[in-house]
Amino acid sequence: MITIGVINVSDRASAGVYEDTPGKACVELLRGWLTTPFEVDYAVIPDEQALIQAALIRMADEAHCALIVTTGGTGPALRDVTPEATEAVCQKLLPGFGELMRAASLKHVPTAILSRQTAGIRNQTLIVNLPGRPKAIRENLEAVFPAIPYCIDLIGGPRLETKDAVMKAFRPKG
Repeated sequence: MITIGVINVSDRASAGVYEDTPGKACVELLRGWLTTPFEVDYAVIPDEQALIQAALIRMADEAHCALIVTTGGTGPALRDVTPEATEAVCQKLLPGFGELMRAASLKHVPTAILSRQTAGIRNQTLIVNLPGRPKAIRENLEAVFPAIPYCIDLIGGPRLETKDAVMKAFRPKG
């Protein structure tokens, strides 16, 4: 069974101050787009770099997630450290993901330039940082998701198939 990790990075959601809607929004999108059966490894953790890194490492190395998406912690605030945690655990960074997500967000809000989303690879796991609001999660994930299944192919992960009517994955012909 394929496993996908979802981590909502939020001091308030992890403390139970408010409901974890960003992480749930990610899972809903993935379930709507993928035809490949998968299980979800799910975590809600505070904005602490060491805790984020530990969760990413556990999901990649022990749970063998093909994909890990994080929500939140990508802004310029002092406690926003998700990109730093991602960069610390990845062997390769994929800056094109962040570039495309910011470009997609700029169509909706001028503050998209404040976002620091990134993506990278740890062994056979693709890690993608998303913003923390469900609307922005959808806009950003829609922009980059067509490349995600092929990226996972390239790093030796399992094949993810999508529902072409709602999300078409790109794979080169041949």
